[in-house]
Amino acid sequence: MNPERARELRDALRHRAPHPPGLAPQPGSRKQRELRLDKSPPGQVERARQLLTGLEGLEIGSGVHSNALSVSYCITDYTLEGLETALAGQGFHLENTLYCKLLRALIYFCEETQLRNMRMPERLIKKSNEVYVKAWEHHPHGDHDDTPPELREYK
Repeated sequence: MNPERARELRDALRHRAPHPPGLAPQPGSRKQRELRLDKSPPGQVERARQLLTGLEGLEIGSGVHSNALSVSYCITDYTLEGLETALAGQGFHLENTLYCKLLRALIYFCEETQLRNMRMPERLIKKSNEVYVKAWEHHPHGDHDDTPPELREYK
C-alpha cells in the first residue's frame, strides 16, 4: 500500500456516516436509541411522539427510518424495554422483523446488566485477601507447628 492510498482510506473513514442510534457503543448512563414502530396502523409515530413528549428527562427526535423515533435518556430513569413495554401497553405495534427482535434483545440485556452493575456496592479490594488468609490459617497444611510456643527454642 502506498502513502496516497493510505491517506484515501484514512479520509474515507473520517467522513463516513455515523452509526444509527443504538448500534454504536455508548459508554456511560446516557443512551440514544431508536424506537421502531410497525408501519400499520398509520400515524403511530406521531401519536407515540406526543405520548413520550410528556415524559421528563426523555429527549425525542426523528428516527433514521420513517417509522422510527430517536430517543435519548439516562438508564437510571428509563430503559428501552420499559419504554417499548409502555408503548405496547398503550396499543402501539412495534416492528417485529428478526433484525429488530435481535437488536432489541441485545439492548435489553446490555441495559439490564449495566443497571445491575451500577446498583452493586463496590467491593473492598484491599480487604479481600483477608478471606483467603483466614481460610489458609484454618486449613491443615505442612506449615503448621503443633509445638506449644513455650517449648519452642528461639535463637
